[in-house]
Amino acid sequence: MAGLINNLLILLLVFQNTCLGFKNPLSVFKRYKDTTRSLSSECLGNNRPVISLGLTDFALDIRMPGVTPKQSDTYLCMSLRLPVDEEAYVVDFRPQASMDTVHHMLLFGCNVPSSTENYWDCDEGICTDKSNILYAWARNAPPTRLPKGVGFKVGGETGSKYFVLQVHYGDVSAFRDKHKDCSGVTLHLTHQRQPLIAGMYLMMSVNTVIPPGEKVVDADIACHYQKYPMHLFAYRVHTHRLGKVVSGYRVRNGQWTLIGRQSPQLPQAFYPVEHPVDISFGDTLAARCVFTGEGRTTETHIGGTASDEMCNFYIMYYMEAKHAVSYMTCTQNINPDMFRNIPQEANIPIPVKSDMIMMTHGHHHEETKKTDDSSSLKQPKREEEEVLDQGDFYSLISKLLGEREDVVHVHKYNPTEKAESDLVAEIANVVQKKDLGWFDAREVTNHNERANTSLARNRIHKFHRLESTLRPPENRHFSLQHDEGSWEKEHTGDFHIEEAVDWPGVNLKLGQVSGLALDPKNNLVIFHRGDHVWDRNSFDSSFVYQQRGLGPIEQNTILVIDPSNAEVLDSTGKNLFYLPHGLSIDKDGNYWVTDVALHQVFKLGVHDKEPLLILGRSLQPGSDKNHFCQPTDVAVDPVTGNIYVSDGYCNSRIVVFSPNGMFIMQWGEETSVGKAKPGQFRIPHSLTLVPEFGQLCVADRENGRIQCFRSETGEFTREIKHKLFGRELFAVSYIPGGLLFAVNGMPYPGDIEPVQGFMMNFSTGEIMDTFIPVRKNFEMPHDVVASEDKTVYVGDVHAKTVWKFTSTEKMEHRSVKKAGIEVQEIKADADHKLESSSGRILGRLQGKGSGGLNLGNFFASHKSYSRKGFDRLSTEGSDQEKDEDDGTDSEEEYSAPPPPPVSSSS
Repeated sequence: MAGLINNLLILLLVFQNTCLGFKNPLSVFKRYKDTTRSLSSECLGNNRPVISLGLTDFALDIRMPGVTPKQSDTYLCMSLRLPVDEEAYVVDFRPQASMDTVHHMLLFGCNVPSSTENYWDCDEGICTDKSNILYAWARNAPPTRLPKGVGFKVGGETGSKYFVLQVHYGDVSAFRDKHKDCSGVTLHLTHQRQPLIAGMYLMMSVNTVIPPGEKVVDADIACHYQKYPMHLFAYRVHTHRLGKVVSGYRVRNGQWTLIGRQSPQLPQAFYPVEHPVDISFGDTLAARCVFTGEGRTTETHIGGTASDEMCNFYIMYYMEAKHAVSYMTCTQNINPDMFRNIPQEANIPIPVKSDMIMMTHGHHHEETKKTDDSSSLKQPKREEEEVLDQGDFYSLISKLLGEREDVVHVHKYNPTEKAESDLVAEIANVVQKKDLGWFDAREVTNHNERANTSLARNRIHKFHRLESTLRPPENRHFSLQHDEGSWEKEHTGDFHIEEAVDWPGVNLKLGQVSGLALDPKNNLVIFHRGDHVWDRNSFDSSFVYQQRGLGPIEQNTILVIDPSNAEVLDSTGKNLFYLPHGLSIDKDGNYWVTDVALHQVFKLGVHDKEPLLILGRSLQPGSDKNHFCQPTDVAVDPVTGNIYVSDGYCNSRIVVFSPNGMFIMQWGEETSVGKAKPGQFRIPHSLTLVPEFGQLCVADRENGRIQCFRSETGEFTREIKHKLFGRELFAVSYIPGGLLFAVNGMPYPGDIEPVQGFMMNFSTGEIMDTFIPVRKNFEMPHDVVASEDKTVYVGDVHAKTVWKFTSTEKMEHRSVKKAGIEVQEIKADADHKLESSSGRILGRLQGKGSGGLNLGNFFASHKSYSRKGFDRLSTEGSDQEKDEDDGTDSEEEYSAPPPPPVSSSS
């Protein structure tokens, strides 16, 4: 028996030592075992700062020790030592505060706090060494957790040893009863090593000057990225009261990809990068702040006071642990010329209601009101400018997201990395209240220069106060699913698409217009069939073209048109094609076309008489990697050069080729009986690339929907389907800025959905506007293309016409309810048409490019609007694009019954 007991004791000791190997927090909490808070009895919450959560995890409760602020805009700080010496990772933040008493909280990490007192006035400083902002909270933000495998590293040899909590009590009227406050935050930490380390990249203008009365002033920042890859998942913008919009981009091979765009006058939260962007060595990070000097009588400089300005764009990222850099900065503009190509939406201010601005700033109400009244820009608003009605904005988010465990909400600021300029270092020192005499070190001797530098120093003196306008990050790696059709709305938006009735292009003498595109100079390019038509006699039952005796089209089938006056600038394509169909133009200006009679895809140089590349076998239908069967459209990736072909009328697939025409892969299949499934097609008719998000969208014609896929893998991402589409959707076009344009087909007998064009928000799929021509009528709109200024062209095969549509702004102010949430839509005045792209779609609490809060766009998934499919009547014997009894001279795109599926070879 004694031996058994000894054995059990030995096993117990071994087990205990094994547990210690897991860094059991209980083993290092000894210094706290008898420590309790000397908190006021009025304060609720745990009276011990450390709570064990198991062998490897623990919670740290960081609270104010019962304080009563006596005047508004009081900043109080307290510190708590990390209870372990080993490395730990913060993976969750749970606030313990209410906006009724606390304006905001910041949590810093450092090694030496500025005071050893229970709490102190933050004007005395935060830390005497480096200080990293780990967390920010405001306006009843919900509990948040980093993505799985991502954490902020603390402790160990390089991590922070102390946490310092800063609480800003903006309005102290709630303390008239002199109660004690114990606001704070509870952290969830783990000793389990996280493979991905979170960090922050700060882009900041340091020398912008805003002249008084100047209507628009740009501040641009750009730097080369020359480190290991980082993955962006959230962004935050920051200016003071003159800022109208801040936008950030990745620039790669001349292509601008939006990271985020937001009004700095809205709550300055961290918003999610809806489709996380990767940054690689050699990329350029660029940002622009748009200001106005209206209402000011003197120059406005960069600084930390309320009357100064700031231009900051924060990017939150994660990196592999072995390459992780916790903080990086960019304060230069390495290439001012590049900003000539910045997407136009970066120049469009996002107006915000003045009462929302007051809520955002939280104090200096009278000054704010006067400033806002005098300096508001009379600029047109963007799509979906919806501002939450005065409400408890973050309480709403908290209700919607409070139970989610994959919400990301964190901010990390670490100015200890090598700065790019002395000013950055100085600002970092000011943040920590550590003045190293930067201006004196420059040995300025001139009295005026000394005065100027003193002024500049004063401007940045309270940089940490400036940083305290941080709002809680609502960063997420997920998209909430929304109910089918939950974001359907009236088809009205800030911009209305109308026909340009004075455009003479509608009178061009054309054959059947099958394809449209815009060249690099923004000229309109038309692909038409001259004197050839597609009718019931064009193909036999095996899809072999039957009218070869007519010879190729003798007219030039490709026309380059001046978009302003419809003058024909150039033409080509004579004696090359039999039945033209799809057209696209690559970044180098080459034409890519499909011919359904030849079953081929062609690459044509602008001035070359012979094709540069031909895919498929002439007049030979098929379904393997060397053959097409009536291919409908082609798209070329501007980055990779990969070629995407929709194939087509008698195949149901997307085929991908390398830039030199080598087969890469294919995906898609015929639509099965019943509701069409993802990846199934019934005539993939039109393609559009969304390079910002690496997606390819397909107009799945006979299924009346748009399907989008990952262009690199063919993985299905989303479907967009609306009742207004009817049974057919012919073409789709995307423009940088987050807008989709599409055209549908004529209604079937008994259907009521008219033939029309659609403008949609790419992010949510919602229809923002519909449009029809004034002159003539849509008969069979076959293709659509749009430019970044929202000029839209529609080509019609039966009307043999091209229409031009432009965007005009509407003026409205209405209240609508979406999913039970009351929102205000504010419509701005405008006398002119916007020459800009629509707003981007990257994740933010507003319409993509809109001027206000649009919870639909933020919380909506990309599940989209899948409904029950519409089965076309009697489709087995016909695939024509016009009813046989329509009475017209031609029946375009009539095909014989499709043969049994032919297995594709790879």
